[in-house]
Amino acid sequence: MTESTMNALVSPEGSLEILSSHEVNRLKDKSEGGLYRLFRQCALAVLNTGVETDDCKELMETHADFDVHLVPQPRGLKLELVNAPAHAFVDGEMLRANREHLFSVLRDIVYSHSLPNFVEGFRKDNPEDLTNLVFHILRNARVLEAGRQPDIVVCWGGHSISHNEYQYSKEVGHQLGLRGLSICTGCGPGAMKGPMKGATIGHAKQRIKNGRYIGITEPGIIGAEAPNPIVNELVIMPDIEKRLEAFVRAGHGVIVFPGGVGTAEEILYLLGILLHPDNADLPFPVVFTGLQENAEYFEMIDRFIRDALGDKAASKYDIIIDDPVRVAQTMSQGMKDVETFRRAMQDAYYFNWMLKIDPVFQLPFEPDHDNMRALELHRDQPPHMVAANLRKAFSGIVAGNVKESGIRKIQEKGPFEISGDPALIEPLEEMLAQFIEQNRMKLPSSSAYKPCYRIVSGAA
Repeated sequence: MTESTMNALVSPEGSLEILSSHEVNRLKDKSEGGLYRLFRQCALAVLNTGVETDDCKELMETHADFDVHLVPQPRGLKLELVNAPAHAFVDGEMLRANREHLFSVLRDIVYSHSLPNFVEGFRKDNPEDLTNLVFHILRNARVLEAGRQPDIVVCWGGHSISHNEYQYSKEVGHQLGLRGLSICTGCGPGAMKGPMKGATIGHAKQRIKNGRYIGITEPGIIGAEAPNPIVNELVIMPDIEKRLEAFVRAGHGVIVFPGGVGTAEEILYLLGILLHPDNADLPFPVVFTGLQENAEYFEMIDRFIRDALGDKAASKYDIIIDDPVRVAQTMSQGMKDVETFRRAMQDAYYFNWMLKIDPVFQLPFEPDHDNMRALELHRDQPPHMVAANLRKAFSGIVAGNVKESGIRKIQEKGPFEISGDPALIEPLEEMLAQFIEQNRMKLPSSSAYKPCYRIVSGAA
């Protein structure tokens, strides 16, 4: 069945109305160095809000005739959409959420690709420059609010979760909203949408009219996890590493719901950073939570963390089962601790400048067959390096599962090979098998999940 489409001329919605001729030319450029393909992919993704899919390649192929053009106007610009998904419109008018998200895409793609060119001496391998790039993108998107007390709770969890798990994440969000806390997620469905939806009710009960529902994504994942309609502040970071840094720099605490490899990647990133000696005394509340039926899931995660990174890593989080009120109270107290600490250290509330992030967590990792096979997956290295390499392994599996480029690589050359010390690899293989059994790799479909990876015994 062919999906209905529409053509439309769309005006900006509060994000970006003016572009230079250079920026316009780059957005029109369909060559390797141009931004047209990237802009088209992200634009199509935000127009598919609410669609049940996590296959970016399939989305692009389904809408192969979709196009987007920049139309200069005397007072700014408009976007001409050709064969846009009809569900993004009501009675011929584009939904305001879709329109906001569309121009957020335009704003962030233009800014993140233009800024490095105008910063003298900017280096893509310099940790300070990379953190400043994250800061400037967030500031340009107006996510950073000076003077606002710490209140941003980052919620991580799977896009493929059960109905009961979704309802639980919504109740946790409700309790957070009752306490006036803001929600930041990866902006997609499942455990990324639930807390936001719950918080809207909590905020409404408290007559909070400026509730913040921040969604942070990146071009490789946005097609698989289109922004849910509750997101009212959308930010597109250049890649997964900057997306993860944006979460921990702008957020003041993290809640982790059950998820799959993407959630495991986020956990390892966070713990790898918190294990750095410079961050030992820095308050950053972290809670793992789920229903009673998720207790075994978190026991598995906890066991894997202790085995791979040590008990010190496990001391960085609390596990709270089936108690949304306690989760919200823990986060509320955590916000107060963060505020007290940052006031004493004269650090900004809106951006965690003091957090030390090792360059190994900042430099982009390209998931391909050679890089995946070469990962150093053994425990004969500092815990934060174990976390960094495991994070890359999970990032590669995410790419192979849902990202267009990763899916194509798997189709061309077969599964990624993952190799290393059996003491680390065997627990990893066991956990991945559990993710598959619990349908946490991809959204359920008519065909069984086919792994995009293969565990190879023996050291790399």
